[in-house]
Amino acid sequence: MPKALVVVESPTKAKTISKYLGKEYKVLPSNGHIVDLPKSTIGIVDSDGADIGVDIKDLKDLDIKALKDHGPPKQPDKFVPQYVPLDSRKKVLKELRAAAKGVKQIYVATDPDREGEAIGWHVANELGSKGRKIGRLLFNEITKKAVRAALKDVREIDHRMVDAQQARRVVDRLVGYLVSPLLWKKVKYGLSAGRVQSVALKLVCDRENEIDRFKSEEYWHLFARLAGNAPPEFDAKVVKRGKHALKMANEAEAKAVVADLEGAGFVVSNAATKERKKQAPPPFITSKLQQTARFPVKKTMMLAQQLYEGI
Repeated sequence: MPKALVVVESPTKAKTISKYLGKEYKVLPSNGHIVDLPKSTIGIVDSDGADIGVDIKDLKDLDIKALKDHGPPKQPDKFVPQYVPLDSRKKVLKELRAAAKGVKQIYVATDPDREGEAIGWHVANELGSKGRKIGRLLFNEITKKAVRAALKDVREIDHRMVDAQQARRVVDRLVGYLVSPLLWKKVKYGLSAGRVQSVALKLVCDRENEIDRFKSEEYWHLFARLAGNAPPEFDAKVVKRGKHALKMANEAEAKAVVADLEGAGFVVSNAATKERKKQAPPPFITSKLQQTARFPVKKTMMLAQQLYEGI
């Protein structure tokens, strides 16, 4: 009979960790989030419990000029997300509740990030009861050593991380549900706005405007192929003419300099050898991993998840 229940995110991770912990621990997956904001409504209320939102029908009379002159209406003092169980996780929830009844201790071992902390918090809310604390296990690798070490350093849910995830989720919903309908009415039906995509679009537009304003200027570099009494030959960049920096704005100026240097002799007046240290590249962040892999983003993230889970 297991003495403790450990909840992780993925079935693959559950199988691996179960092997490390043995029969005293029941390891089950949540399969990601078990609750979310409803799809049919904005799913956010203010401190008085009133829905936060706007009737799409009212947008046709929206005075854009007044909005620019006087700013948006006063914002609520608080945004409270209204979570509902996901239909696709009802069976999972039933299994978790059944497993929780027969154990003395429950641990959430979801991923060590904002999403993982929020998933763990929701699981704790569903499975917790008076007199039974739910422990938080944190590890950055799926190894027996790391899992065992986490059991010796049980923590509590980090509510700052949970708040950060909820803030992101609320902003996602506010921008998507309130700004997108405005685009349908004022620009074109079917357009969408988003917390990330709208800002990214602004950056792209700003950059494109900079490119349009840029005035290109022609300039030339000059290199001389030199050979001494002993090989090898080497290239030297011409950087000065007399005491002044060499600047060539067009091909004619470059050819004039070449003509002046043709047949001239050159002396190596100094040679210096320096030792340089090259730092090891830093660990990948998600965006750099996606750029370097050059796979479709979905494939890259799938492979990264498999590496993390030890598949």
